[in-house]
Amino acid sequence: MLQRALVFGRAGITCWNGEIVRVAFARDSHDREVISWVATTAGISGEMIRDMMVHCVEQRFADIRAPRKVQWLTDNGSIFAAYRTLEIAAALNLEPCFTPVESPESNGMAEAFVKTFKRNYVRVNPIPDASTALQRIDQWMEDYNSEHPHFRLGYRSPREYIESLKPADVRSDGGQLQSSKDRSTTRP
Repeated sequence: MLQRALVFGRAGITCWNGEIVRVAFARDSHDREVISWVATTAGISGEMIRDMMVHCVEQRFADIRAPRKVQWLTDNGSIFAAYRTLEIAAALNLEPCFTPVESPESNGMAEAFVKTFKRNYVRVNPIPDASTALQRIDQWMEDYNSEHPHFRLGYRSPREYIESLKPADVRSDGGQLQSSKDRSTTRP
């Protein structure tokens, strides 16, 4: 069984007018949900990453510290490897796991998300300027989490998958949730 990890990554969006928006994100390796993200026209700072780390732990574990060691997968950029960031990781019970130098493909989950995000959202929407991109990113992330099907999740979105893991008496569908596969019709 795959050990749960928080996967952090970064992407750049080039707008039609040449402005660049930088996005950092954090995903849960188990359910593929993008738990936290930040977007800016400036650089992504270590403080932004540390805020995302705290937000992820609070959102995922409903506590200020993960109940057990959780892998924290990132590239080896200075915003992730900074001493203060590593201190926060230790306080949150996150175990840093850095990709090798000049080997972004070794963080496949982050790279796969960047590819999907750019293909399904960035490249198919008009983005004349940074202001437009910044306005749309929240909507795109919400759509990804609630609508985008994943093969590894039985063709369910991250939120559908999370909902399916809850006991039937607390699920919003009263225990009737089916995967997209179950909802499809078959020909006789």
